[in-house]
Amino acid sequence: MTRLFGTDGVRGVANTDLTPELAFRLGEAAGHFLGEKGRGRIVVGRDTRRSGEMLEAALVAGITSGGADALVCGIVPTPAVALLTREFEADGGVVISASHNPPEYNGIKFFSRDGFKLPDDLEDEIEEFTHHKREWERPVGAEVGCVVPVTDAIERYLARAMEGVGDLSGLRVAVDCGHGAAAVVAQEAFRACGAEVSVINADWDGMDINVGCGSTNLAPLRELVVSGSFDLGIAHDGDADRVLAVDELGEEVDGDQIMAILAVDMAERGELVNDTVVGTVMSNMGLEVALREHGITLIKTKVGDRYVLEQMQSSGAVLGGEQSGHIILMQRNTTGDGLATALQIAAVMKRTGAKLSELRSVMTRYPQVMVNVRVADKALLTTSVALSSAIKSAEARLGDSGRILVRASGTEPLVRVMAEAAEEAVAAQVVDDIVKIVESELS
Repeated sequence: MTRLFGTDGVRGVANTDLTPELAFRLGEAAGHFLGEKGRGRIVVGRDTRRSGEMLEAALVAGITSGGADALVCGIVPTPAVALLTREFEADGGVVISASHNPPEYNGIKFFSRDGFKLPDDLEDEIEEFTHHKREWERPVGAEVGCVVPVTDAIERYLARAMEGVGDLSGLRVAVDCGHGAAAVVAQEAFRACGAEVSVINADWDGMDINVGCGSTNLAPLRELVVSGSFDLGIAHDGDADRVLAVDELGEEVDGDQIMAILAVDMAERGELVNDTVVGTVMSNMGLEVALREHGITLIKTKVGDRYVLEQMQSSGAVLGGEQSGHIILMQRNTTGDGLATALQIAAVMKRTGAKLSELRSVMTRYPQVMVNVRVADKALLTTSVALSSAIKSAEARLGDSGRILVRASGTEPLVRVMAEAAEEAVAAQVVDDIVKIVESELS
C-alpha cells in the first residue's frame, strides 16, 4: 500500500484522492494522537482553494467527533498555524493546503504542540488509524468537541512576523500573493513597517491559486518590479510558507541566494549560531562555496523542509531552507515562513543600504538544469539497473566540477532530474541523457 503521508503531509486531487471521508478520519486522528488525556485543542487553518471549505468542514467534524476542540482560523498562512499552536498551547495544528500545487489539489499537514512537523513514527500511527478505520468509543454529550472561531489569528501572526524588523521606510516593495494566503497578510505587514508596497494577485476565486503567478511563475512580478522601479519583488506560494525574490533589475533571487544573504548578515551580527546553515541535496553548489568563503558550514539533508528542520534541531542551527524558498528562521518560527523571510530580506537591504542585486552577488550560482518527468511508478526509480548505470556514467563525466541528482517528488508523480556543471551546456546534455532513460524505464 502506498504511504499516505508524503514529504509534506497528505496531498492529492481534492474530492478524488483527498476526500471528505479521509479528511474526517484525519481529523479524528488529530484529536486522538496529538491530544493529551482529556479534552484536546487543535488549531486549524487553510489557504484559498475552492475545496478548502469542504475539507475544513470534514476535518473539523472529525476533530470535534473525536472529543477535541477545533480552533478555526480560516484563511491564514501555514506558518501562522505553527505559531498559533504554540501561542495557544494547543495540542497540535492542522493546515489544509497543497502549497505550490495547482488549484485542484489540496492537502492536510500536521504540526505538533511545539509547532514542528510530525515525526515519521507518529505519521505512521495516524496512517494506520486512518487506513484501517480502527474504531474507538466516540464521546457523547458534553464530551463532544466544540468549534472555536479564532478572530485575531492574522493580528497575532503579523505581530510576530514583524518583530524586530525595524523601519523599512524608503523601500519600494512589490508583492505577488499568488491568489493565496499571503493576500491576507503581506500588504499590511510591509505597510506597517513603513515600506511603500504594491500587491498583485491578492484576490482569489479558489481556482486561481498558483496559476501563472506567485512563486511558481515570476513573470508578472518581474514586469511589475522593472516597470515600476521597485527595490524588491516578493513572490509567495499558495500557503505563504515559501518565498522567492526579484531584485531591482528583474533577476530572480532563489532560496539558496536568500539563505546566503541572510547567513552572511546574521554571521556579521553574531546571530548565526555555530556558524552553520542547513540546506538540502538540491542546494546549489554555489551556496556551499559562498558560505565556506565566509567561514560558514553548510549541512545538507534530504529534500523536504521537515528534514531541514530535524537537522537544525540536532545541530542547533537557526537558519535553514531549500532552493524552492522554504526558509526556516528558527528564532522566529518553527517552519518555513515566507512573510518573515521577506521582511528580513528587506531589513538587510535597509540596514546595509545595498541593492538586492548587490546583496545576491555574495553567491555565484552554478549553472543548474532540472527537468521534471511524469512517471507511472516512482518506486521503479530505485530498482532500474539501466538508470543506475546511466547515473554512474553521468557522475564520472562531471567529476568534481559538477553533480547529478535524480529523485522522486514527495508530492506528485514526478521524477526530478537535476545536474550542475561549470558549463550549462554540459549540465543540459547530462540531464537530457538521464531523462531519456527515466522516460524509457519508468513511464
